Amino acid sequence: MRAGLACVVLLLAACAGKPTRPVAPATAPAADAPRAAAASAPAAASAQALQAACLQVREHRDEDYTAGGLYAPGVADSAPRDALDISGLVEPEPRHEDRARYGNRSPYTVLGRSYRVLDSAEGYVERGTASWYGQKFHGRHTSSREIYDMCSFSAAHKTLPLPSFARVTRLDTGESVVVRVNDRGPFHAGRIIDLSYAAAVKLGIDRSGTAQVEVRALLPGDDAPRLAANAAGAATTAPAPGPASTVRVADDGRRRIIQVGAYRERDNARRIARQIEDAGIDGVEVASVRINGSKLWRVRVGPLAAAATADVIERLHALGLPSPRVFIE
Repeated sequence: MRAGLACVVLLLAACAGKPTRPVAPATAPAADAPRAAAASAPAAASAQALQAACLQVREHRDEDYTAGGLYAPGVADSAPRDALDISGLVEPEPRHEDRARYGNRSPYTVLGRSYRVLDSAEGYVERGTASWYGQKFHGRHTSSREIYDMCSFSAAHKTLPLPSFARVTRLDTGESVVVRVNDRGPFHAGRIIDLSYAAAVKLGIDRSGTAQVEVRALLPGDDAPRLAANAAGAATTAPAPGPASTVRVADDGRRRIIQVGAYRERDNARRIARQIEDAGIDGVEVASVRINGSKLWRVRVGPLAAAATADVIERLHALGLPSPRVFIE
């Protein structure tokens, strides 16, 4: 009975409408700062900006959850005030994962409408409107009971199995991003996928709010064709330039720190650290940090040279750790 009630509660909408960006102070970065930061900002400033953008600003309470409805419908979603530099974020690698214990019940009902979860993601391709969700949901449980991280490449989908992997391509520009689907939504008419804020920044949808996209499910080893924008502005199918799962880190002579994750419980952080060390990866550190009044335990690896960074990221992916963040020392 307890598990059944949990499933009902977790079938909540990720996003009820178009997110709004809060009014920025006079010193706020320009809208295109995330793209410019990689080329112009000092490395230390870049890492600091990423941390500032990823602060959790909302306390998530049980009374905000409504069975079969939306999460805190009276609270507007928003982007972080600080610009998000995604240059150090790595796209998830499609791999086999067992179905999540939560979020895959089929059929399920939200706002009076019933949805059936697909038996498999294989062969799924759909075009339609993408939106994104951000600070309102940052740090809350997703439908799969993972914690939503708006600063990683993830997404919410109504019917793909949890978890799944998909390439989302913006049809007017041909830009694409690989996301890990770990949440349900968007339960808003006409929308097919809700992107994490980081994925929205990658496609430029953080500025437009919505965009027409193609969502193509990926299986382990898939090299899904990308879409390249033609002269008329429409996207056409084009071969991918290389395996989507290959990690490349530019060798600029600087050393990197890989942040595997930040955890509220010290024991969870230590468990992840031991898992990494048992895999033969050296330089693992667990350290506390206080963010927005809350104490978190960070698991980091490094410092590492560029070549070693790429290798460690691949090995972390193989351990089921999908979204490491890379900071330049």
